[in-house]
Amino acid sequence: MIENKLLLPVIAQLHQLQQRPAPFTPGEPLFWDDPHISSQLLAVHLDPETEAASRHPETIARSVDWLIEVLALQPGAAVLDLGCGPGLYAVQLANQGMNVTGVDYSRRSIDYAIESARTQGLAITYRYQDYLSLEDKNQYAAALLIYGDFCVLPPAERAQLLTNIHRALKPDGYLALDVSTREHRKRHGVQNGWYAAESGFWKPGPHLVLEQGFDYPDAAIYLDQYAVLVPDGTLTVYRNWFQDYTPETITAELQQGGFDVTSVWGDLAGDHYMPTSEWIGVIARPR
Repeated sequence: MIENKLLLPVIAQLHQLQQRPAPFTPGEPLFWDDPHISSQLLAVHLDPETEAASRHPETIARSVDWLIEVLALQPGAAVLDLGCGPGLYAVQLANQGMNVTGVDYSRRSIDYAIESARTQGLAITYRYQDYLSLEDKNQYAAALLIYGDFCVLPPAERAQLLTNIHRALKPDGYLALDVSTREHRKRHGVQNGWYAAESGFWKPGPHLVLEQGFDYPDAAIYLDQYAVLVPDGTLTVYRNWFQDYTPETITAELQQGGFDVTSVWGDLAGDHYMPTSEWIGVIARPR
């Protein structure tokens, strides 16, 4: 139980957390590599019934087929899968003859991906690395950044990532990424609520979770904030930021990063973009 002397500072913290923070104010750093959270996240990645971390297997398969076609990838082409997670795209790309390098900053996901490739006899290179520190040069026919990974980064980190990708691609290479739109935000709405658990996604033991969503419509930014309280009074704040886009804003940002957009889609599986699309799939080339 929380001692009474701890209640007042915790309540003060919670009161402050109800105030809307400045965009991209960080929460707990590197939480996806936390030993407990990373195990929960891996399970979500591998669950074919949910799209909380990865898309459904049939969607992934359709996307891989479409990307190989639209990017004109030939067997042996070098493909960089950024934020590869447990390798769900990398495996399918390798099965179609691509020379795949997967990069992710979750040790548990990379360890799973390495073992999965080994058991399937696939020669995939996996690296446990922050893609913001990527230094590869002129190596890849294509770089993939899938399921809104670009959206969660603050502006300076997005710019750094584009610089890294530009350097890593061959001059005639492609960047394929998808970003969320405000239509996606409308569908999912602002999440606010709380629950208590004996064990759960955030902590292995008893804890209380208070979730609050903050919308910044003028900047097309959204925050999912989770304040997690454990019995000794420790309060941890996890923040998931999302930058939403229109075709015009993502095109402008990519141009600033040295890319020319060659086509815009409703996803990375070939669906046409419409004003009601929840996602924008973008194909771009380094300038």
